[in-house]
Amino acid sequence: QVQLIESWGGLVQTGASLRLSCAASGGTFDIYTIAWFRQAAGKVRELVAAITGSGKGTLVADSVKDRFTISRGNAPNTIYLQMNGLEPEDTAVYYCAGRPYNIIGSYQYEYDDWGQGTQVTASS
Repeated sequence: QVQLIESWGGLVQTGASLRLSCAASGGTFDIYTIAWFRQAAGKVRELVAAITGSGKGTLVADSVKDRFTISRGNAPNTIYLQMNGLEPEDTAVYYCAGRPYNIIGSYQYEYDDWGQGTQVTASS
């Protein structure tokens, strides 16, 4: 059973940075794509960024590509989402999600495994 655990959300001022982490365990991750989704209050859950198991394939949503990056960490099976220049519009619950394929999916139904989510709030 795959487990995904998100960490390091929080409350920050507009313009600040945060780095979210997602730690995966309980599976084989060489061909496992991990994505970050977010869901703001009253809105649909949307893809923010994703990275393939090899780390060679990445995708970042157009709405945040100038400010957010996704990467694999030195710690095994840890994915980071670096968020710079946070804006109130980035306020949401951020979820880590995974699928056992080395291909990025753009929709939440394509992902089998989900973390519990971590709140990010950017306040002006």
